[in-house]
Amino acid sequence: MNNPQNERSSNGIYLIIILLLLACLAVFAYLYSVKRKAFNNCNNENIQLKADMQGMNEMMQGYVGNMSNDLKKDFKNMLATYDKLIEKDQSKADSLNMQKAQIQSLLDKLNANKRLSASELYKLRKENETLRGIMRSYVRQIDSLNTLNIKLTSDLDQTSTKLTETTNERDQYKKESEEKGEKIKVGSRLQAYSFKSEALRMKLNKTTEPTEKAKNAIQFRSSFTISENSLTSAGRKTVYLQIIGPNGETYQSSPNNKFNSDNGSVAFSDKKEIDYSNQAVDVTIYYDLKSETASKGNYKVKVYCDGALIGTDNFTLK
Repeated sequence: MNNPQNERSSNGIYLIIILLLLACLAVFAYLYSVKRKAFNNCNNENIQLKADMQGMNEMMQGYVGNMSNDLKKDFKNMLATYDKLIEKDQSKADSLNMQKAQIQSLLDKLNANKRLSASELYKLRKENETLRGIMRSYVRQIDSLNTLNIKLTSDLDQTSTKLTETTNERDQYKKESEEKGEKIKVGSRLQAYSFKSEALRMKLNKTTEPTEKAKNAIQFRSSFTISENSLTSAGRKTVYLQIIGPNGETYQSSPNNKFNSDNGSVAFSDKKEIDYSNQAVDVTIYYDLKSETASKGNYKVKVYCDGALIGTDNFTLK
């Protein structure tokens, strides 16, 4: 027969174990919540840092372009210097040609990539400095009188200084923006896609239909979709259509049809006002030839909005 006192003792032990397990479970749940929150914070900071880096690259695009051109010039000058060194000392031709191959590889990388970031160009610049140091060593060995004319440009150092100054300006701008609570807008530019551009002819019933024959064209039409974008400002926007004929001239109903873009004044064929609400919107713009005639050949179509080129298309008339 079981002793009631022993049963109560066992039940008490089980209760204590259950309470301890529940306490451990609560602690684990709390630790998981803390770690999860820290992970989300790190992920959000990573996204912000990537956005900031993209903004920095856009702000420094002008200086980056100068550095790219200076690097190309300096690499070419170094190749020419090595050619002169090889002429002076054929015994070192193998090692000199190995250095030339490295320089040519970096130059090919620069020529192949038109939009290298500031960090990528900075890395190339460091490699350039290393290779220049090696080249100077060969010059001292082969041309002890220093009579060889070495073309080393100072533009690289000047561009590097400008790049550093622009980085500091970017950091100051970011600080001021955060203090004022301004929203950093990245990728706010609209995009146009799904183009359908063509010429139209008049039918006997006074309606129009597409045509590929230049002699029958009385009108141009371009249809496209403007992308959804939550970062750009909503409201009334003007969309400009530019149609460039085979002769390179823009079709215009008036010579005063011009607007200011990011790259200066641009002639346009026709325009349309839209009410943009940050959602994708379909747009069609017509251009009446009136007294003008269409020519045979290839036509280019460009669409602008908010001062920027947002899409291109083309069509051909026979």
